[in-house]
Amino acid sequence: MPNPRITIIGAGPGGLTCARILQQHGIPAAVYDLDASRTVRNQGGTLDMHPDTGQHALREAGLWDAFFARARPEGQQMRLVSRDGRVLFDAIPPEADAAEGNPEIDRAQLRDLLLDSLKPDTVRWGHKLTHAEALGNGTHRLHFANGTSTDADLVVGADGAWSKVRRLLSDATPRYTGVTFVETGLDDADTGHPRLAELTGGGTMMALDNNLGFVAQRNSGGHIRVYVGMRTDEDWHRHAGLDLTDTTAVRETLLKKFTGWSPDLLDFISRTDTGYTNRPLYALPVPHTWAHAPGVTLLGDAAHLMSPFSGMGANLAMLDGADLAHALVKSPAIDDAIHAYEAVLQPRSVAAAEGAAEGIDSAFSPDSAAQTLAHMTQHH
Repeated sequence: MPNPRITIIGAGPGGLTCARILQQHGIPAAVYDLDASRTVRNQGGTLDMHPDTGQHALREAGLWDAFFARARPEGQQMRLVSRDGRVLFDAIPPEADAAEGNPEIDRAQLRDLLLDSLKPDTVRWGHKLTHAEALGNGTHRLHFANGTSTDADLVVGADGAWSKVRRLLSDATPRYTGVTFVETGLDDADTGHPRLAELTGGGTMMALDNNLGFVAQRNSGGHIRVYVGMRTDEDWHRHAGLDLTDTTAVRETLLKKFTGWSPDLLDFISRTDTGYTNRPLYALPVPHTWAHAPGVTLLGDAAHLMSPFSGMGANLAMLDGADLAHALVKSPAIDDAIHAYEAVLQPRSVAAAEGAAEGIDSAFSPDSAAQTLAHMTQHH
């Protein structure tokens, strides 16, 4: 089909990578995103790009040099700390190997890099998909909350955890993992919070014990993003009668949960510059597969939402986007391209999701400190 109407729902790393590679090969694609603009929402923390997934996708997209100019190789440092503040494990990447490891980049910087690589007006902001209507022969009419609609020969669901496109293929819905993060952070950490900046190091610091933990991540601009994690009920705050908008009450509740932990670690809770955001963690059932349907497919979290303890979410999404784009370049028939893409996507996403489920279960378990130390020692 000449110039198929390819519509990508979701302007995350996976969808943007797909659009970029398609455009490199002269195939037009439109991206629709519910955000009103590229700057309206905080894009989250830092990402480590793995050689055979995220880095591979960036090279395929012709963006490796631009990526590495923005990346932070020093962000690969991984540190494990005991609940009393002792450093149990500290892996600092050798300077000579920085480009060959998993250099970090802020999620917002990565998204901007991908957005800037696309032709003007590729992304249509302010388009929240409400539903898709099958028109026959693999075509769909997409209806948006702003009252507009568009027809597509291929709909790519890159619309994340609560994907509307996924409903065309699967009845699966994300399930609560049993773990909630409360996100907070420190601004200008090296100057304003030097003790906590030193404890965090140059990359990621984790302190885990008995179903509780801290994850502190270096971001650019001197910011440290902190996740206070706990294995708890999904509605823990309601059961506690806690108003999540009451900063003082949230702080006091979290400090009580971490009674007996190092004063330095507790300062990650009490000395926040950003307040607190409740983030329960969800994952799709494993395995998540679906029967082929003409004119629609999924990538990224829409296809294989998993816990962040895989370290693979954005990496796999970008690899998905690259693989789908190349399948469309190689095959003139959309249906054949989808078949080829999904034959690769589904097996690898199942393996990654199984690893992610094991990762979060070991990180938030009664003996999480010992399990994590053994894992780090083995893999470094």
